[in-house]
Amino acid sequence: MIKTGRWFPAAACVLSSVVLAAQTRTLNYPQPRKGDTVDNYFGTRVADPYRWMEDLNAPELKQWIDAENTVTFTYLDGLPLRNTLKARITELYDYPRVSAPRYAGRHWFYNRNTGLQRQSVVYTRETLNGPETVVIDPNQLSPDGSIALSAMDPAPDGQHFAYGQSEGGSDWSTFYVRELATGRQLPDEIRWVKFSSLAWTEDGKGFFYGRYPEPPAGRALEAAVRDKKIYYHALGTPQSADRLIYERRDEPALFINADLDETGRYLFVVTNKGTSNKNELFVKDLRTPLAPEFDAPVRPLYPGHTASYDPLGVVEGTLYLLTDREAPNKKVVAVPIDRPDPKNWKTIVPESRSSVESARLVAGKLAVNALADVASEVQLYDLDGKANAKITPPGLGAIGGPIGRFDRPEVFYTFTSPLYPSTVFRFDTATGTSMPFEPPKLTFDPKLYTTERVFFNSKDGTRVPMFMTHKKDLVRDGANPTMLYGYGGFDIATLPTFRSDVPAWLERGGIWATANMRGGSEYGEAWHEAGMLDRKQHVFDDFIAAAEYLVREKYAAPSTLGIMGGSNGGLLVGAVMEQRPELFAVALPAVGVMDMLRYHKFTGGSAWATEYGSAENRKDFTYLYRYSPLHNVKPGTCYPATLVTTADHDDRVVPSHSFKFAATLQAAQGCDRPVLIRVETQGSHGYRPTDKRIAELADQWAFASSNMKARAATSSR
Repeated sequence: MIKTGRWFPAAACVLSSVVLAAQTRTLNYPQPRKGDTVDNYFGTRVADPYRWMEDLNAPELKQWIDAENTVTFTYLDGLPLRNTLKARITELYDYPRVSAPRYAGRHWFYNRNTGLQRQSVVYTRETLNGPETVVIDPNQLSPDGSIALSAMDPAPDGQHFAYGQSEGGSDWSTFYVRELATGRQLPDEIRWVKFSSLAWTEDGKGFFYGRYPEPPAGRALEAAVRDKKIYYHALGTPQSADRLIYERRDEPALFINADLDETGRYLFVVTNKGTSNKNELFVKDLRTPLAPEFDAPVRPLYPGHTASYDPLGVVEGTLYLLTDREAPNKKVVAVPIDRPDPKNWKTIVPESRSSVESARLVAGKLAVNALADVASEVQLYDLDGKANAKITPPGLGAIGGPIGRFDRPEVFYTFTSPLYPSTVFRFDTATGTSMPFEPPKLTFDPKLYTTERVFFNSKDGTRVPMFMTHKKDLVRDGANPTMLYGYGGFDIATLPTFRSDVPAWLERGGIWATANMRGGSEYGEAWHEAGMLDRKQHVFDDFIAAAEYLVREKYAAPSTLGIMGGSNGGLLVGAVMEQRPELFAVALPAVGVMDMLRYHKFTGGSAWATEYGSAENRKDFTYLYRYSPLHNVKPGTCYPATLVTTADHDDRVVPSHSFKFAATLQAAQGCDRPVLIRVETQGSHGYRPTDKRIAELADQWAFASSNMKARAATSSR
């Protein structure tokens, strides 16, 4: 398989005396310079007064960020619950946790965090029950966590491993190689790797990887990327000597990735137009894995970006493929790899009502992970499609995996739910039973709470699911502090998973809700397509309908309701808080895509045009301009109390989105609700060292609590 976001006890009725204390303060926001830049889009003139904030190296921008952080942290320092929440979230994070073991090079590898380590440590064992040794400890490489361990890939011969490091957790990685037995570092250094897997040849003498050309000096975090190529690196040689394996001069904007099948014989090359699921699939037959033929041609299997083609592996000349071709919920087919035409396909697992999230060849079987109303179900099949064992999870939640090798009996998976920390299980295919592998120790009492799955109708009548977690004795009187989370895009499902910070909210009487809007993969490709391009408004309508359900059913009221989301979910929060500002007390947009007219001009942003459209197209501009958060702020409107969060090393959604949005919103706010921006240092789109992650979460929850008119809270634990 290609590897390719004042809490209140139910019994209390009086309003807190400190509620909205923040809103009564006078906040003196910095006054950034407004430029005179105006763009003309097909006859529509659009002002962009903060265009200068797109220059991330500008001294003027640094001064503005420092001034904004001073205002923000002065405000946060005065919140009465901030320190209490930080202490409690720290306690909630402080438990040992491991990743599912994977087998490579006669060793088992897994990550472990003792609880509060800034980054997880990579360990190895020769047997699952044997003694462990440290492979690499990123906390020694970067004690302050400013350099992230972005990847670790062991060689199949058990002699070496490659690891990636990224400054501030940026998408750019530099790879190095060490001896597994001694830890001695080789001189190999592979730079400018982004959005790429790394695949060792079976002989352990080198690996395939993808890289971009070196970006302009000083602009690595913002410059647009293109012209990715696949190379082979031989150990002990300089990167300049790497062998070019695959490139696409005809379409330099393509995303290209490569990975080997389990046997090491077949190198699969995948190309995508942006983030579209429709990919091309090529194969390079290396013939003899221990003596690979690098000069073998790259042969097309499925050119033309007609559907999703995910190669699961090759067994005795038969390719097993997960695809949505003529099957929006996906199916698994088998075909001779030398005769790949779809007319030769044999359906192994047909499409069903449940959307397939993933499939894998493990332990001589085919494992299919599907979603039934957003809860995971995993069924194992024989290779002829006959149903075999089925994984029975501990409850309603999300299963990750299964993972394992086709040629070994061990199968592992992870399970999590809003009240169940991510736990690794070992699955016995013969008996159908699961045993936990180093299960976590709980830092809260889940018996006090419940998770329920509900359904509501969106504006156009579409039935949408939502998961809500809260105290079992919750009183539905509209006075409960409630946080609604969403994403809704890029074919990514919002699964019912555990977050270590959320119990701190629940313990104070809060409700945690996650909505499953269109745009995700919850119900297959049709669900995804219903929330993309000119249908993006469906996502916003679904989120608004979720909020209206919470109010109508008296879980919350507009004065006790907050919304939260990151990245595409930050766009969601920005758009919805503008379309229905009276419906929410608090908005927490994180690392959001806020400028829908210029997002495609930075880093990998052009890839999102397949999801959003591009303002360079007249039709797309019309609907993008209609909902773009930066361009729909209306001066004099009373917007929810807003805490924008971003990071200085975010090269996925460049922080200028958040900078421009925050400056615009501060100038337009029509009431005394605060509008703040918190800029993290040495952090990226998704990466924070554990201590910085905890501090940021505590700030978000404290801000939300202090700006909701909910009943007074005392923690119950």
